[in-house]
Amino acid sequence: MSYAAAAALQSGVLAAPTAARALAGISIVDAMPPGTAPGTFVLIGPEVAVDQSDGSGPGAEHRMVVSIISDASGFMTAKTVAAAVSDALLAGGLVLATGHLVSINFQRAVARRLDVGTVRRIDLTFRARVEI
Repeated sequence: MSYAAAAALQSGVLAAPTAARALAGISIVDAMPPGTAPGTFVLIGPEVAVDQSDGSGPGAEHRMVVSIISDASGFMTAKTVAAAVSDALLAGGLVLATGHLVSINFQRAVARRLDVGTVRRIDLTFRARVEI
């Protein structure tokens, strides 16, 4: 197994939504903002990587969570941003500085209310296959 492309994959996952016109003005971060973070933002979250090496060389499958967090009333804002994030990641433009992205697929979404219903959170899970 190789974890060598993990940082490159995270950089690509941060860059793709940042470049998406539909997400203009939405913060995309890999750490929770300090204090109370009002508004709507995208948080690059946890990841699990498993070995996918084969006879052609080292590789890994990365299951990663990208979260949309919003204090907007209702789920519409969070769902609209989640759709734009998903579109940006699946558009095929992810370029890695290390390794080669073989595929990226949407796996699931979980939407829930936090903070007694004042905050909405949607966790999108993607599976990315990377070869080194």
